[in-house]
Amino acid sequence: MKTEIHQKLTRQLKIIEGQVRGLQKMVTEDKYCIDIITQTSAIRNSLGSIEEKVLENHLTTCVVEQMRGAGKEQAISEVLAVYKLAKKK
Repeated sequence: MKTEIHQKLTRQLKIIEGQVRGLQKMVTEDKYCIDIITQTSAIRNSLGSIEEKVLENHLTTCVVEQMRGAGKEQAISEVLAVYKLAKKK
């Protein structure tokens, strides 16, 4: 993984970790449902952003290398698997 992407993802995951702790506290304290839903939505969006960055990194590094070498079939298989996962959302 590219160093810049790795650093950004690590930072973003720490933020999400804090969001999840906050969400857990909200549920424990029986906070207003809409506030909880708003927080879960923010967490889901943050995770989606991480997923996009990891996929972009994978496509521009690993897949390119696989397509140049002997891993063409594996690359195609992985990309199709991710595509199928995305369609299930």
